[in-house]
Parts: sequence; structure tokens; C-alpha cells
Amino acid sequence: MKKMIHSHRASLVTLVAALALAACGQEQQTEASQQGAEQESPPHQVEVTEMARQDIPLDKSYPSLLRSDSEVTLVARVNGFLEERHFEPGQMVEEGDRLYTIEPDLYQATVNQREADLQSARAELSRAQRDAQRFEQLLSQNSVSRQQYDQALADQRVAQANVAQAEAALTSANLDLGYSQVTAPVSGMISLSQINVGNLVTSGTELATVTPLDPLEVRFQLPQRDAFELRRQLSESGETSDIRARLSVPGVSGGSDSELEGHLDFLGSRVDSGTSTVQASATFENPEASILPGQFVRVRIEGLKRFDVMAVPEIAVTQGLMGPQVYVLDDENKAREQTVSLGEVAGPWQLIREGLEPGDRVIVGDPAGLEPGMAIDPQPFDGNAGSVVEDVEQEEAQEQAEAAQAMEAGAADGQPAEGEEGAQ
Repeated sequence: MKKMIHSHRASLVTLVAALALAACGQEQQTEASQQGAEQESPPHQVEVTEMARQDIPLDKSYPSLLRSDSEVTLVARVNGFLEERHFEPGQMVEEGDRLYTIEPDLYQATVNQREADLQSARAELSRAQRDAQRFEQLLSQNSVSRQQYDQALADQRVAQANVAQAEAALTSANLDLGYSQVTAPVSGMISLSQINVGNLVTSGTELATVTPLDPLEVRFQLPQRDAFELRRQLSESGETSDIRARLSVPGVSGGSDSELEGHLDFLGSRVDSGTSTVQASATFENPEASILPGQFVRVRIEGLKRFDVMAVPEIAVTQGLMGPQVYVLDDENKAREQTVSLGEVAGPWQLIREGLEPGDRVIVGDPAGLEPGMAIDPQPFDGNAGSVVEDVEQEEAQEQAEAAQAMEAGAADGQPAEGEEGAQ
């Protein structure tokens, strides 16, 4: 009887052990199948580019204080009482417009006097010329001495000098008469008058300021590297005026930038030792006078490039344990991390100083979800870094919108129906 019980127990232990072994075998098979499924998952599709040196356009702007290079301060050039003002402060005046009148009758009288002096001098010159001719004939007949003839010639030369002096005095008087009418030397907007009508002004008294608003000149400082690259670009295009420029004034018209288009007209030939910058200037058309001198503006040079550099789309750069990094592909098309040294940002491009070599295959698509060792199915990159960034931003915006909708739907499902709260 005991043998039968022991045999049954032995059989039961054997059965339990067999079931346990079977269960372990199934678990191992399940894990193996899962690992096989993971290993057999398709490679991750993402855009990949082969690195090569290229010219990258820059999108940089430079601060400056706007000025009008042709601004003129009107100054009285004669003495007298200010009789009339022919403008309203703040109006636009044209070159040659009369602005002030300073006692012109006084200077007209001086002109008349100088004209009379000139006529008298010319009459005296005519008499002296006739005397010289007469004495020349008498000298040939030995009727007068040589000394008398020489005196007649000297009187003629003195009369000629008097005529020249009278002509110069008349010219000076006419200039003063012209200065009694103050006219606009340039076209532009005139300021408030510094002197009221009826006041005595002297030569050098400031009257007003005329500020041309179209065109406007902007002087700004370029970092020496940007100036070097721009000069290299000029060696290809040939003309400074071929380099286009844009001027923007932050905060104009309710926060939006007001822009003007113009061209570069000067690039300095020396580097300032104190600031390591090069002076440049650009001219901008301002037909509607929408921008005024004295404003702080930003100038952007179009077409400025970095030549022969390595660059990747900015979205491809991530932050790793060792610093900035990108994902590159090895010979087996598997992703691995590569630490890089970053340069400046040029629009959607990130310039790379060190860490990459020509021929390296870099993942330039969305790096989200990438891990070292992940199999990659490389997709061609069209070279448009801006479109890559836009696609990633659109995907992120769509995911955020879907998440927000899901949260709203969950909140709506969690609210009790009408009457349900009272029933509880």
C-alpha cells in the first residue's frame, strides 16, 4: 500500500516537473519569438545626406542709427533784419525754394552803388586809353617826351585796375543780395525756425534744418569676417551697388517691422583695431517718408555667404553627453553618435567647425526616436534645410493638436450626464 502511495506521489512530482519544464520552454520560445520580431523590425526611414563643402547663404542683420547724409543746417550769410519766412515748419521743401528774406533793399542799394562805381571806372579807363594813344602819336613826332608817354601808359593801367576792382565789388554786392534770399540747398523736410521774423540776424546765425528723407543713408559696422566674405563676393559680382540690402525698423506700425529696399554703396578698406569691424554704408529709397533719421534700425545684406564650409540642417543637431552631436551612418547603415563642434547658424543651417569630414553620411531628418545601433533606411535629401525644419514643426504641431483633442475628449467623457449627479 505504501509502495502504491509513493509511486503515485512520484508520478505526480514527475508530472509537475514536466509541466514546469513545458512552461519554461514556452516562455523561452515566446521570448525568442519576441526578440526575433524585434530583430526583424523594418529599418527606420529618415533623410540622409553625404557631407561636402558648400557655400551657405547667411541671414544676418546689423544694428545702426539711421541718418540722413545730406542733412543741411541753414545759416545766414549776411547781416540784417529777418523780414519774411516763406514756409511752414515740418513741410516738404524742394531744392531752390525761397525760405527766408533778410533785408534785401539794403543789399540792392549796395548793388546799385557798385554798378555806378563800375561805370565811372570804365569811363576813366576809356579816357586813359585815348590819352595813351594820343601820346604814342606825339612821341613818334617828337612832340612829347618819353616820360610823358610812360605816364600816360601808367594812367591807362591804373584805370584798368580800377575797372577790375569795381567789377569785383559789384560781384560781391550781387552775392550779398543773393544771400539776402535764403533758399533750400536740398529737398527735404524743414524743421522749426530758430529765429522769428523781425529779429536781427548776423552772418553765421542758424535759421533751420532741412532733412532729406529720400533717399536715406545708413552707416553700420560689419564684423571683419563678414566684411572679408562680402569683399570676396564683390570680387565675383564686380560692383558694390549689385549687393542688395534691406532695412527694417523693429516695432513700427503696431509691432510689425517696416522694411525698405536698397543697395550697398560703400565697404571700408581697413579694420578698426578697437572693435575689429569694418565700416559700410547702404542707401535706401524712402519715397513715402515712412522712416525718419534718428531711428535705430537693422540692416540685412542679401546674398552674404560663408564659402567652402560644412553645414547640416539645424534640426539634425542634438545634445549628447559629450556636447552637441549628430547621427551618422556606418558601413552597415546603422546609426551612431558623432560629437561635433558648432559654428554659427545661417538660417535653417548649422555650420560645423569640427567633427565631420567630406563623405560622412549624416542623418538630417527628424532625430526623434533615433538610438545608437538602430538600422536606418536612408532616404535622399533634396538639400532644402528649410523644408525639413518646416516638416518637423508641422508634425509636432499636429501631434500637439491631437493630444489636446484627446485631453478634451477625456475630460468630456469624465463629466457626469444630466441628472446623473442628482441620482448619485
